[in-house]
Amino acid sequence: MTTWTMPPEWHQHARTWMAWPSSGYTLGDSEQEALEARETWAAVANAIIRFEPVSMLCQADDIELAKAFLDPRVEVVEANLDDAWMRDIGPTFVKSDEGKVAAINWVFNGWGAQSWAAWANDAQVARFIGDQIGIETIDSPLINEGGGIHVNGSGIVLLTETVQLGEGRNSDWTRAEVEAEIHDKLGTETAIWLRRGLTRDYDEFGTRGHVDIVACFAGENKILYHNQENPEHPDFLISQEVRQTLLAAGDFELIPVAAPKTLHDDEGFVDFSYINHYVINGAVILCGFNDANDGRAVAALQLAYPDREIVLVDARQLFARGGGIHCITQQQPA
Repeated sequence: MTTWTMPPEWHQHARTWMAWPSSGYTLGDSEQEALEARETWAAVANAIIRFEPVSMLCQADDIELAKAFLDPRVEVVEANLDDAWMRDIGPTFVKSDEGKVAAINWVFNGWGAQSWAAWANDAQVARFIGDQIGIETIDSPLINEGGGIHVNGSGIVLLTETVQLGEGRNSDWTRAEVEAEIHDKLGTETAIWLRRGLTRDYDEFGTRGHVDIVACFAGENKILYHNQENPEHPDFLISQEVRQTLLAAGDFELIPVAAPKTLHDDEGFVDFSYINHYVINGAVILCGFNDANDGRAVAALQLAYPDREIVLVDARQLFARGGGIHCITQQQPA
């Protein structure tokens, strides 16, 4: 039997996978919103391509349009899509001890069968990518998304109770059953469960608590976590709760990353977070918010990743649609 393990994000990548926004709320209701979405997805891809290959899935009708926004080095691959959140619809890549790569195909159902979501095409993306690169695809019966997990590469995975155990996903599974399936597919042994995610993530277009906006490993024993410093924001209490959970979980170096000073947008309290960055070969692509704390975040990430360039990309249009830079990217390990 082959033993598969999910490499941590900071290990060497073969490429990054993304998906071009082509319809629905992600693209928006106006030409201006569509332009903002396209410019933002392209800005992320064009930042990554300086450091590693990028493959962008794209609906056939949008291929020429996408190429007008993208660096010509970005590979555009025709595919049927409903949405553009590759972290969640794409495969979770794992490796064997011999270096063979496989694709885990979780059950994707629109973040818990949410009323606004469509996923008939997106549920096929993980297998499509596995077939594209000629690797084995391993099916899992667990309803799960890539943004709901984060590993340290040494047997530990971060999870959230309202995601893997939440209504619309696996509420009829026990915690032990979820852990057993996660460990089997990712090669992990220990799960650290956060009770909940950030407040805004439970609004209409949220994921109901993805961990990749709250906390992430930056090394085997190093965890970065979202630190909302303003007690007026409801995430102030969540940050304290997350810190206490992580303190109780083991002997980790915990690094608070201050939340942006911006508290509100037109919809209410924001979930702007620097935790939703993406670690690539030689760099970190970091969410920027044109905020007074952007510089603090760059400094914090530079300390966490001293050998990588920190590249700030404006992520406000991503967060307006319910996600960030980590949410639209998926690493394929070398």
